[in-house]
Amino acid sequence: MEQRGADILVAALKSAGVSRIFTLSGNHIMTIFDALIGSGIEIVHTRQEAAAVHMADAWARLTGEVGVAMVTGGQGHTNAIAALPTAMAGEVPLLLLSGHAPLRELGMGSFQEMRQADMAEPLTKLSFTAASTAGIGADLARAFRAARSGRPGPVHLSLPTDLMDARITAPALPDAGAFTAEPMPLGAEAAQAIAGMIASAARPVILVPPAMCSPRGKPMLAALGKAAGLPIIPMESPRGLNDPSLGAYAGVLAEADLVVLLGKALDFSLRFGHAPGISAEARFIQIEPDGVVVARAARALPGRIAFTAMASAAEATAALAHAMKPHANQAWAARLAEALAFRPASWAALAGASGAPIHPATLFQAAKPFLDQAPDAVLISDGGEIGQWAQAILSAPTRIINGLAGAIGPSIPFAMAARAARPAARILAVLGDGTFGFHMAEFDTACRHKLPFVAIVGNDSRWNAEYEIQKRDYGANRTHGCELAPGTRYDLVAVALGGHGEYVTRAEDIAPALERAFASGKPACVNVVIEGQAAPNIRMG
Repeated sequence: MEQRGADILVAALKSAGVSRIFTLSGNHIMTIFDALIGSGIEIVHTRQEAAAVHMADAWARLTGEVGVAMVTGGQGHTNAIAALPTAMAGEVPLLLLSGHAPLRELGMGSFQEMRQADMAEPLTKLSFTAASTAGIGADLARAFRAARSGRPGPVHLSLPTDLMDARITAPALPDAGAFTAEPMPLGAEAAQAIAGMIASAARPVILVPPAMCSPRGKPMLAALGKAAGLPIIPMESPRGLNDPSLGAYAGVLAEADLVVLLGKALDFSLRFGHAPGISAEARFIQIEPDGVVVARAARALPGRIAFTAMASAAEATAALAHAMKPHANQAWAARLAEALAFRPASWAALAGASGAPIHPATLFQAAKPFLDQAPDAVLISDGGEIGQWAQAILSAPTRIINGLAGAIGPSIPFAMAARAARPAARILAVLGDGTFGFHMAEFDTACRHKLPFVAIVGNDSRWNAEYEIQKRDYGANRTHGCELAPGTRYDLVAVALGGHGEYVTRAEDIAPALERAFASGKPACVNVVIEGQAAPNIRMG
C-alpha cells in the first residue's frame, strides 16, 4: 500500500506515543496537516512559532513525554528556534519538526531555502534534515532517542516538502523501543563508592539539575533525600546560588566540604565551583552523562574532582537511593533544611499592607492561599525581578520556571500547556509587564482551545531587572531605556481576545480579583500595579 511521506511521519509519531502537537500552519507543512486528520493526534494551533515550542517544552516537563512542536520552514523555523535555548538549559526532551524547501530544489533559490539544521545545531542535542521518504520513521526514532538519552534536551528535524509529498510503499516502522532513551546506569560498585564518600564527609551537599525538578524526578529526589538523610538541592534558576526559592542556602553551601554534582553541570550557576560561593577546600563528586562537561569541570577544578562516574541523573538517583544510608551529621542536615526554609520575618508584615503601589511581597502573600489550598496546583514563574519574588514566596506541588537560560517570555505558553496536561489543576502564572508583551496574542490561542489559566502581571511600568542593574552599576541618575508606559491595561488585552481581565491598584483588592479570575473559567489576566523592587537577596542573620 502506498503512503505519502507525511502519512508515514504521522504513523511514526503515533508509534512514539504522541497525542498532541503544538504548531503554527505554513506552506511547507500542509501535507502533514492533512495527514493528521483522523489520526487521533490533536493539534494546538498557536499565534507565533516560539510559543508552540514553549508549549511543547512545558508539555514535556509535565507529562514526561517528548514534547513535539511543528512549524513551517524559513521564517517559521527561525521564529521557533528562539525558544530552544530555554528547553536546552531546562534539559527538556523536545522535538522541533520544521518544514523545509524540497531537496530537489536546494541550491537553486527555492522558496524560503535556508540551512535550517545548521541554524538549530548550536541550540539542540541533535539537528538534521530528513534525507529520504523511506527513512522518515527511523529519523523520528533517532530524534526521540537523542532527546531522551543522557542529559535530556531538544532535537530538531527538518522535513523537506518533496519527501512529505512523495508516495512510496509503506515501510515497516521502528518498534516502540526505538523511541526510548539509551540506558546510562550508575553501576552498583560506583554507587557504593559514592555513598561511602558522602558518608565520610562532614558537610556534604547533593545538587541536582533541572531535569530532576520535573513531576517524575521529584519523587525520586524525595526517595534519595530520605535514604541519605540530607536535603537534595535543585539547581534550575538563572540566579544560581542566589535563587530565592532556595532561601538562605547560598550562605551554608560555602561551608560544604563535599559537593556532589548529581547530573548538575559545573557552570555559572555554581560560580564555576570557586570561592566564596563554594569553599576552595571542598572536593567534588561528578556524576555526569556528558564527557564534554566532565572535561570542562576537570579544567575548572584541577585536583578537586575526587570521583567521576558516567551516568544519567535519573538512573544515578535511583541507584544512590538504594546505596545510601542516613548521614551521621544530622545537625548539618538540619542546618541545610533550615537555610532552605528561611524567609525574612519582615515579609510577613507586608501581608495585607495598604498603600500604593503594591509591594511584590504583599502581592504574593495575597496570592499564596490560592496555591496552598489546591493540592494539584501548578505554579509558572517568568520575568525578571517579579519572578524572583514569586519563587521566594509561592510554592506548589508542580512548578515550571523559565530556568537556567534566563530568557523571559514563555509563561503564557507554559500555562496553556499546563492546562492541556492537567485539565483539572489550578494553573497560576506570574510574569512581569515586560514579559507580557512577548506572547500576549496567545490569549487568543488559550480561548480558542479552551485552556483557561490565571496570569498575574506585575506592572511596575519598566523592565525592572535591567533598571536595577543600571541603578546598581552606574547610578540612579544613569537609568534609561527601561521605561514602559504607566498604567497600561494588559487586562483589557486579555478581554479583547476573549479572556477575563482584572485591574488591581490596592492590596485589599488582590484576593477578590484572583477569586473572580479563577471563577471565570477563562484565560485570565490579573494586572496588578506594583512597586518596582529588586529581587530578594535572602541571608540569615
